[in-house]
Amino acid sequence: MRIGIDFGTSYSAAAARVGGGGDIVHIFFDGQPQFRTAVYFPTAMPDPGDFALDAAMEAEVRTLVRAFRRDQARTVLAPRSDAQLHADAVRVVRRQWLEQQMRQAEASAARLQDAVFGEAAIDRFLVEGGGHLVQSPKSMLGYQLHPRARLAITGIAHILEHVRLTACQQLGTPVRTATLGRPVRFRSSMGDAGGEQALAILREAAAIAGFDDIDFLEEPAAAALHHHAISRERHRTLVVDVGGGTTDIALAEIGGDAAPRVHAAWGTPLGGSDVDLALSLARCMPLLGRGAGRIPAHHFVEAAMVHDAPRQRDFQRRDFREVESPYGDRLQALQAPGGTTRLARGVEAMKVALSSARRSSHDMADIAPGLRAEATRDDLEHAGRDVFGRLDRLLREVEAGLQAPPDSLLLTGGMSRTPALQALAQARFPTARLVLGDASLGVVAGLAEHAHRA
Repeated sequence: MRIGIDFGTSYSAAAARVGGGGDIVHIFFDGQPQFRTAVYFPTAMPDPGDFALDAAMEAEVRTLVRAFRRDQARTVLAPRSDAQLHADAVRVVRRQWLEQQMRQAEASAARLQDAVFGEAAIDRFLVEGGGHLVQSPKSMLGYQLHPRARLAITGIAHILEHVRLTACQQLGTPVRTATLGRPVRFRSSMGDAGGEQALAILREAAAIAGFDDIDFLEEPAAAALHHHAISRERHRTLVVDVGGGTTDIALAEIGGDAAPRVHAAWGTPLGGSDVDLALSLARCMPLLGRGAGRIPAHHFVEAAMVHDAPRQRDFQRRDFREVESPYGDRLQALQAPGGTTRLARGVEAMKVALSSARRSSHDMADIAPGLRAEATRDDLEHAGRDVFGRLDRLLREVEAGLQAPPDSLLLTGGMSRTPALQALAQARFPTARLVLGDASLGVVAGLAEHAHRA
């Protein structure tokens, strides 16, 4: 059986259409039709910063230096100093050490039978403090891969295997094929090459997870397929999918008896996680000293970007002991195991609450007694201005290329619950009927439709 998998930046889900004309069946994970895209391994993973030369490594360095000298004597290139040769040898030994550490860690993770997924993964990490938490790995797939990149692939493979095995158990049949959702444009530092890298990593991880065959479908096209399945009349719709990591748009002709047709798709690498970052910097980090002292601003960005492992390591290594009171103590408390993860979780909860409430707050008593961050709907809209601004520019670009406005606007993705985003899209296409799709499960239902047709 082929299933649809929405492997999201923040949350993941799976579904299948069972039988020729059967209903869409959502796969449940701990009683819920989606789970946070996270996996926790109790085994600690290597940190490049832990490298230190021991006696055996020193001997290897000396051997390499002698070999470098011999190679240098046979070339016409400018000679390098002994210090340069020694530094090159240390780099080689360090790389070999890290590769060995990663192989050992990956082997341990691959044998692990008690990996924990979803919200439980974060809860376990916060309780135990050690081990390794992989969360939102999709957000890093289009970037230059740092030494821990192989671990990200291992984490993705475990998550996809968790999806596959849960689907096998619930559906009562082997599951070896799937359609995976993908954004129109991945978050990337390498342009189109980053997108190709992301797809290659997902293919490799899916194979490790036990899938014999997978294909990909752009997420807004999947949302259009789901809307087609429940639409009686033929019409043109513009799908606006604002998820955790990206914002995607598709123009489709759907409904009625004819097959759905996707005409074009657009995307931009901004989404709900960018709003989380802005909200954290605006409403939480000032309580920790942002804007109040001489602490460099990028230290607070490092703390807030919990999905960026290099930035998190940089924050953990900062020395805040000399920072003026009360901020030094608060920043050191934030450096405690799980501190930044706990804060990010609270910020996300504030953001979600502000989609329906005028005010929300997050208790930061784990950092300092009585400390609490407060936010309003206006704060949320201010935090979302970059995402909303980019969406507005993208909608203008789409509008300029249309011969006629769409009949409907279908909004989906977690951020589609935000009133400001709904108003922005409606203002750009005032004659289009506004349809609020299933913000969490609309895409995966469409992926299941596509998987059934494949």
